Amino acid sequence: MHVRGGASPGSVKGRVWLAVRFILTVIMLAILVPRLRSADLFEGRHLQSLFFIAAAVVLNLAAIGLSTVRWQQMLHALDLPTPLPPLLSHTFAGLFVSNFLPTSVGGDVLRATRLASANGHRRISAASVVLERLTGFVGLPLITLVALVISPALLRLGTASRLALALSLGPLAALTLFLALAVNPRLGARLGARRWLGLAMTVHLGLIRLRRHPALAIAIMTAALAYQLTVCLAAWMAAHALGLSIGWTAMMAFIPVVAVAQALPLSIGGLGLREGSLVLLLGPLGVADAQAVALGLLLYGISLTVSLLGIPAFLVGSRRVEAVGV
Repeated sequence: MHVRGGASPGSVKGRVWLAVRFILTVIMLAILVPRLRSADLFEGRHLQSLFFIAAAVVLNLAAIGLSTVRWQQMLHALDLPTPLPPLLSHTFAGLFVSNFLPTSVGGDVLRATRLASANGHRRISAASVVLERLTGFVGLPLITLVALVISPALLRLGTASRLALALSLGPLAALTLFLALAVNPRLGARLGARRWLGLAMTVHLGLIRLRRHPALAIAIMTAALAYQLTVCLAAWMAAHALGLSIGWTAMMAFIPVVAVAQALPLSIGGLGLREGSLVLLLGPLGVADAQAVALGLLLYGISLTVSLLGIPAFLVGSRRVEAVGV
């Protein structure tokens, strides 16, 4: 099962693509990092910066909690209720794998595999992870579009506005089409038979069950939006740690766009994509290139720091899976 798509990491194609992503990452960082002037980033505000960074870390932890609650709600809607503690453990282990072991299986695959080893329901476990991830990608463009409606001035920023609209409307339209096809029994079956849309049948199974619980579906989307808004707030805190006075509406409009951009499988850990997107999006707001690059690297550093909490869950979970022969 490939929750995040792409070639298998162990295949020749997977290894070649990983090498290409590594090269692209190095090129993007080589272009962006020289713009960074670290000596000026925290000058005169060290204590204040530490407070905002600590707040961003706490908010990232809160976001992980919201994401896990959303996953639990999804499993409940799929008639597979699961206690929160093991799901939280799987989530932290998945974060560690995604951020520190890019050549291994993805964090989403790890979550689905460990859940299936515990409950014996492989397809439903996979569906829960896929659908939980998709709700996030539905919520991202919605937050951006709402922010752009609230503050129309953000639509007059040239390239930044066009990028925000393209990375909001495009993925939203694609996801809507994919979900509409997957929920249709005949079309879902046809798509599921094609290797390039192998997730269709998994999503189809989940959507059919999810339609039986409309109240839970609303709760899941609410949790997804709360998660993304918490991530935006964490980024707003990180920006203030660098002395950047970026409005809340602008963060709502552009941080989800950055999240979509860094999810593209073109670099390792979103490095380069995240920083480049911030340069393009925040430049018209008066943010210097060095500050935008620094913000991207700070957000990445915070993510890595939080992911370290997944080491115990990863190690303990691995021993448990080996013990049952999965």
